[in-house]
Amino acid sequence: MSTIPATPGAATVPPVTEDPTPPRARRSGRLAGGANSRWFPYLLVFPLALILFGYVVQPMFATFAESVGVDGLANYRVFLTGDGVARSSLVTSLVISAASVVLCGIVGVAMAFLLKRFSFPGRRLIEAIILVPAALPPLIGAISFQLLYSETGILPRGLQHLFGTDNPVLPFSGIAGVLVVHTFTMYPFFYLATSAALVGMDPSVEEAAYNLGAGRVRVWRTVLLPMLTPALVSASLLVFMTSLASYTAPLLFGVDQTMTMQIYINRTNGDLPMASTYAAVLGVVSVLFLLGMRWYEGRRSYRSQSKGVASHRREITNPFGRWLALLASVLATVVLLAPVGTIALVAFSQDGSWTTEVIPSAYTTQNFVTIFSDPEAYRPIVNSLQMSLLATVGCVVVGVLIAYAVRRLDFRGRGLLDVAVMLAWALPGTVVAINLISAFSTGNAFSFGQVLIGTFWIMPLAYFVRFLPLVFRSSSATLAQLDPSLEEAARNLGAPWWRAFGTVTLRLMLPGVLAGALLAFVHGVGEFVASVLIYTSETAPISVEINNRMYSFEVGTAAAYGMLQIVLIFVVMVVSGRLESGRKASREAARWTA
Repeated sequence: MSTIPATPGAATVPPVTEDPTPPRARRSGRLAGGANSRWFPYLLVFPLALILFGYVVQPMFATFAESVGVDGLANYRVFLTGDGVARSSLVTSLVISAASVVLCGIVGVAMAFLLKRFSFPGRRLIEAIILVPAALPPLIGAISFQLLYSETGILPRGLQHLFGTDNPVLPFSGIAGVLVVHTFTMYPFFYLATSAALVGMDPSVEEAAYNLGAGRVRVWRTVLLPMLTPALVSASLLVFMTSLASYTAPLLFGVDQTMTMQIYINRTNGDLPMASTYAAVLGVVSVLFLLGMRWYEGRRSYRSQSKGVASHRREITNPFGRWLALLASVLATVVLLAPVGTIALVAFSQDGSWTTEVIPSAYTTQNFVTIFSDPEAYRPIVNSLQMSLLATVGCVVVGVLIAYAVRRLDFRGRGLLDVAVMLAWALPGTVVAINLISAFSTGNAFSFGQVLIGTFWIMPLAYFVRFLPLVFRSSSATLAQLDPSLEEAARNLGAPWWRAFGTVTLRLMLPGVLAGALLAFVHGVGEFVASVLIYTSETAPISVEINNRMYSFEVGTAAAYGMLQIVLIFVVMVVSGRLESGRKASREAARWTA
């Protein structure tokens, strides 16, 4: 510490002290939680890294070891040079995923431009329901489309009766059916990303291009699309990965030669080494696509240097255009709500009563009475709630601590920890399930010497691995908005790290943590892809029970389970919206406090 000598009649100059914080930590805002020991970050991170290694990374190695087995690379040679099923499955999966990206991009981007750039009758109604497909669990979404558009669906048979044809009209099946399901359920990824980009885009850049004589096509190619590239890359990544991991749509529309279906078929036939080979190849493809899209996005900067204002919607004034927009709004409303309406309708139908009729002919409330009163029918509900709750608790504890470590602590390997926690999100659910089967079919240190396959605990563990990234990302985003000085102030007043973290940081993070926890919980309740590979008759969740009831032709009871999931998801969406408002209020309070 140094002082400046005072001179007579001059004001006393306060002492000038050096900030003891290392420059690197001071620049990044990451302190060791206010803890005195330089080893504190590593003491906190070590158990977290051990958990990620034991339940995310190590199972991946176990799957590769299982695929190699005693025959070395024989399974991979069969994959590449065998009867062609493996190669055909890989090509089919890639084609379906690429086509899903294109179709979802066309629908999602068009809807975003229509709703964010134009004002027309019915716009507010469409905006209110446009995200309904995102609220449907994957299995329920696929089943609703099967009930609506397959050869035995309501629409093709309705058109058959209307036109008096011998066969259903315009039924969807095979790859076409899969693409219809993917387009309807996944276009919100493009819509949300493009809408956010359009809202923040400066219209003066586009107007300047028009003023310089550029046509609409050139403006789209040289101005709009480059500015939308980050949003389009992000949405493409989500759609491609989700399509590649899709299992329910290929299952229900009879597309057997996909990677996920082959994993299930080989696992069901008892050929775990070959199932592991498929899983390893699918995991590598997923990670390579993730890295490729990140590389493409990072090649150049897409940030505008303009300081203009946000764009405004243009009113459609042409009378014909307004009537056309109104008609399109009504049609879009029917299409968006039809899947939910179909599930609700069928949920009240008697099991076995719907055969050749266009819609069910007999209705009852007994389906709902059965699933809540019959112990055997009620067990899947209890299983799903218990397993999802356990997994969510684990996701909150581990996800919040990892988010804090990545955002606040300064230690070597921080980026590696970030990648490890998101790795499971890049892997399809079938791959996660095969990883856990390979790792815990025998006892090891991470299962405390116990075999987990065939037990209750493998299910919440799978949900924990799959949905930990949801809590981590939500917590990390919230933490990024909080000033570290708030926690440092508590530490300077003498509070130990754990108290400062619990009473200051965690309380301010709470809305974001709860939002991520609710997402993890509701995803767990609707999870099917991993569950179908590892469940037992005693641990079957709601999604597996829905699938089993469908194959037993108990369509009404299956739809009743589906309605229960849909209602739960809509409740969570409402609560999440309120939490988002609370999160904004917390950020504002933190800003003013700072």
